[in-house]
Amino acid sequence: MSLALQILTVAGYGVVVVSLAYAAVALVRLTILSPRMAGATGPQAPISILKPVCGLEPRLYENLRSFFEQDYPQFQILFGVRDANDAAIPTIERLIREFPGHDAALVVNAHAHGSNYKINNLINMMPRVRHDIVAISDADCRVGPNYLADLAAAFDTATVGAATCLYWGVPASKRLADRLGAMFINEWFLPSVLVALLSEPLEYCFGATMAARREVLEKIGGIESLAFYLADDHMLGRLAAAHGYKVALARHIVEITVDEPSLGALFRHELRWARTMRAVRPVGYAMSFLTDTLALSVLVGCAAGLRPVGVALIGLALLLRIMTHAIAGVRLGAEKAFRPWLVPIRDAMTFAVRVASFVGRDVRWREHEFSVRADGHLVVNN
Repeated sequence: MSLALQILTVAGYGVVVVSLAYAAVALVRLTILSPRMAGATGPQAPISILKPVCGLEPRLYENLRSFFEQDYPQFQILFGVRDANDAAIPTIERLIREFPGHDAALVVNAHAHGSNYKINNLINMMPRVRHDIVAISDADCRVGPNYLADLAAAFDTATVGAATCLYWGVPASKRLADRLGAMFINEWFLPSVLVALLSEPLEYCFGATMAARREVLEKIGGIESLAFYLADDHMLGRLAAAHGYKVALARHIVEITVDEPSLGALFRHELRWARTMRAVRPVGYAMSFLTDTLALSVLVGCAAGLRPVGVALIGLALLLRIMTHAIAGVRLGAEKAFRPWLVPIRDAMTFAVRVASFVGRDVRWREHEFSVRADGHLVVNN
């Protein structure tokens, strides 16, 4: 073996060792995570919940109902749809009838303010908002009865301008695409966030919940300031932080229903997310290849000729990934069945998405084609 090749081999092994260290820390962080937080105590300011809805998603009734069943003194729920014939409307109207004592309403408005249709929906709901804390949560989210109490507790000082929640995924069906999608959230996304929070302040929000004080929204230019961004949750936190406010992590984990009709749809969904993250966090995203521990160990081990050291690293990487898969099932309860044979499939797909994310900027979102600019802006393709 030439000297140059030896140096490359050693460097490759070094990268794998760093990646293995990350995987070990992620496993520990996931292991000690408490998926069901105790109800928070403290001031319980009135909250307005905005729920943008589009279509009859799986478990929509159960997901939306969980927001009515809050153990909280005063809150408002606004549902927003763009189309008067939206299939979700009967479900929303049913819930409003079932909870007549709640301050709940449906807003139907197709007016467009920007290229992000979800934000258009939210902007159209804002004139109906009554309270000073505004919480935004997607239609595929399900929460516990202490959700609003936990969220309100995050705004414990005037320096906190925005708050968010972690989330975990539950497959909508037994389809392979749904299971792989939930695995990505529970075994890659969630652990990676837990590790990142060890070394950096939280300056962004997650789509499962992005909440802010109304005065903060006004200072950043309103919800309208997000109308042309795909990563609206990320940008809300970033803009709040840029104005000197803290972004707090509420002590509640939201459940997300993962509904992917096919492997192709799952790939396009994850590619959209990856290209978005590449645009808004270019350096951090470029370094995130270190989280692909199993793929890296296989690539480096094979490139080095499957020597004993490389084979050992592959084995250790596979062991850590299977342990992460098992712990995610136990701690989160999303997929209690142990399916280790899905781990290589999931990791190969994750790596393929990462490679594809660096080739082009086009994304597909609800049957529409867009391009994500380097600054995160969403541009409709003609």
